[in-house]
Amino acid sequence: MSDKLRVLIVDDSSVSRMMVKNQLLSQQPDWTVVEAANGSEALARAAEAAPDLITLDLNMPEMDGLEAAVKLHEAHPQARIAIVTANIQDSMRQRVQSLGILFVAMVDKPINEAGIRKILAGL
Repeated sequence: MSDKLRVLIVDDSSVSRMMVKNQLLSQQPDWTVVEAANGSEALARAAEAAPDLITLDLNMPEMDGLEAAVKLHEAHPQARIAIVTANIQDSMRQRVQSLGILFVAMVDKPINEAGIRKILAGL
């Protein structure tokens, strides 16, 4: 993948954001990364950055990841969304799928190289 994409990493944990960023940039060093600590901040950052890819945690304060995914998809339908969460249960998968949004991947935390490859494969 040679295009220089813009990525928005959304997670209330700064450590998780750092891990996603480091793993992503190790495979795609030319990509631009913007971070947000919650759904509300993600909407503001996305308006500025027009991301091509959004990685999104589900469990966040203020606005959870599902609500943020819907709003981000409405505002930026061209952006691909990947869920990066510790809450990968069948019931959560069903809730994510019920949103009607095309997600490129749903990967476990903590993120690792295989999780990033799964996200990149979905682009």
